[in-house]
Amino acid sequence: MTRLTVNDRPVHFLMDGDTPLLWALRDAANLTGAKYGCGNGDCGACTVIIDGQAIRSCLVTLEEVEGRYVTTIEALSGDRSHPLQQAMVAEGAIQCGFCTPGFVMAGAALLAQNPRAGREDIASAIPNICACGAGPRILRAIERAGRAIRSRERLDALPVPGIDPAKASQDVPAIAAPLPPEESEE
Repeated sequence: MTRLTVNDRPVHFLMDGDTPLLWALRDAANLTGAKYGCGNGDCGACTVIIDGQAIRSCLVTLEEVEGRYVTTIEALSGDRSHPLQQAMVAEGAIQCGFCTPGFVMAGAALLAQNPRAGREDIASAIPNICACGAGPRILRAIERAGRAIRSRERLDALPVPGIDPAKASQDVPAIAAPLPPEESEE
């Protein structure tokens, strides 16, 4: 029985202490943003933030996270307004999307510690793997998010969820308004 805080909520897992955190999050807490990729910490798809550090959740057990604070992609920002989430969209850095939560969490942890991280800092701190080849765009997105965090750049990649689609095209010029249906000729 393990007690920890997940996404600012106290959680008591009634699972074996040797259970990897990834499976507790996915199977018991229904937090499926962290993905199972390789199971040995190489790919980074399962990355979450534990006490401010990006950690591969497939490599830590529930026993090891007892009493700690865990943040998953589901709680990074309730309205997807985190600068890194916005920069990922603006840079076209999301391809299949499988690795995206891991990259976002690793990048968010890095930028929280060092918003001035340069390309080399990012590459060494975030060795996640993107099989689709979006890696260079992801690195640019992390750099761009750092600039936004430092107020050096404004990001308006997407409207927040819940916005009326017709209004979205006014707020975000890259999103076209739906065309009205054509009247049928009789």
